[in-house]
Amino acid sequence: MEITWVFIVFGTWLIALAFLIKELNDPKRKLPPGPRPWPIIGNLNLLGSLPHESLHHLSQKYGDLMLLKFGSKPVLIASSPEMAKEILKTHDAIFASRPALAAGKYTSYNYWRQARKIYLTEVFNPRRLDSLEYIRVEERQILISRLYPLSGKPILLKDHLPRFTLRNISRFVMSDKYYSDHHDQSVASIVTLEALQLILDEWFLLGGVINIGDWVSWLSWFDLQGYVKRMKDMVDVLLHLADDPNLEIKLTTDRLMALMHDLIAGATDTSAATIEWAFQELLRRPNTIEKAQEELDRTIGKERWVEEEEFSQLPYIDAIIKETFRLHPLCALLPPHYSIEDCNIAGYDIPKGTTAYVNAWSLGRNSKYWDRPEEFIPERFIENNIDMKGQNFSLLPFGFGRRRCPGYSLGIKVVRTTMANLLHGFNWKLAGDMNPKNISMEEIYGLTTHPQKPISMIMEPRLPLHLYRIIILCSVHINLVLC
Repeated sequence: MEITWVFIVFGTWLIALAFLIKELNDPKRKLPPGPRPWPIIGNLNLLGSLPHESLHHLSQKYGDLMLLKFGSKPVLIASSPEMAKEILKTHDAIFASRPALAAGKYTSYNYWRQARKIYLTEVFNPRRLDSLEYIRVEERQILISRLYPLSGKPILLKDHLPRFTLRNISRFVMSDKYYSDHHDQSVASIVTLEALQLILDEWFLLGGVINIGDWVSWLSWFDLQGYVKRMKDMVDVLLHLADDPNLEIKLTTDRLMALMHDLIAGATDTSAATIEWAFQELLRRPNTIEKAQEELDRTIGKERWVEEEEFSQLPYIDAIIKETFRLHPLCALLPPHYSIEDCNIAGYDIPKGTTAYVNAWSLGRNSKYWDRPEEFIPERFIENNIDMKGQNFSLLPFGFGRRRCPGYSLGIKVVRTTMANLLHGFNWKLAGDMNPKNISMEEIYGLTTHPQKPISMIMEPRLPLHLYRIIILCSVHINLVLC
């Protein structure tokens, strides 16, 4: 048996080596530069725990358009606005497909194309967004009512923001009966918010991993990293919930798909992560918070909260959000594209069947486009008109064109008004003897990146007390109605 395995491995190595030699010696093709691949694994050995950073450093050596091999499969990496535009706009039709990855097979049911049409026409259309503004207002009131009693005490925003964004999107795309708070035993819901959040955390992690079996086909059966098993286990949990005879609302297969896809497309995790990153940066520079609050006091005053339609009057807070997206893009690597035919980019031949990634993390750190790119400087967006819709390829937090995130409109509304009201309603400082210079900006990688070391902070009310009392009374009423 051992001898057989030796022959299998050796034979595979020889085949991969022969394929590699053939590719390298093909005089008809001018391929983009890139590191020399190893037999069998290609360049997978060069990817660390933060693939976007590994690829960024490689691009410093090989250029803004480089070709790697993941296993024996070609992978194109775009690390500049020009090259991102080539893939996402100039050759959009050629790169309109997605590669067949385990995450798509086991957790998304390869449902993305159909789901996207539904989201754009039915779920996230402007009329529906406007008609359901009351949900965003109510959930914002509930968030503030939960935070206010914690004034003067150390808190972690990660303990509050995910619940807030999850409640928002759950009410928006499903129904109030699909979840409940952990203490509420009177509601026959599918799952508690806590359990649903754990499922989502796992979903976002698995959706962004580099799974070796995707790229070295004959190793997929072994599931060396255990990712596929975790994907299947996660789906099994949902299927088990669907079989629960005590549910008030039955979870059909279609509803199961909608449950996870709507939550993801609606930016549950991304909205929370963006706000958390913003505060991680702001507390390193307290003067930035002061500037934002000066704008709020001047424009909104201290006798009311910020409403959605007023955000156009808050350019500095908008600049803070843009700068957060620049340094901490929602997806450090935009979802992969797949070429359905040969094409030529920047004088290089790109073969059919190439997977292409745009490194949004690199775009925001390109010194050709950004002065002092590693620094958090919101003022840079006061001096230009760069938007977040993908028209400027140096800032692509939501992607571009026909593959732009369908939940963009909802996500940005939630982020903007939440940021504005948290800064308007509270003063913020670091807890204990924490020094702003010691705040860590290290990341945890997944479909979205999160701070590896969330900071403990203390907030104090800065508006008249009656505004908080009204919020608390409204929140009690909302929760009674929802129950």
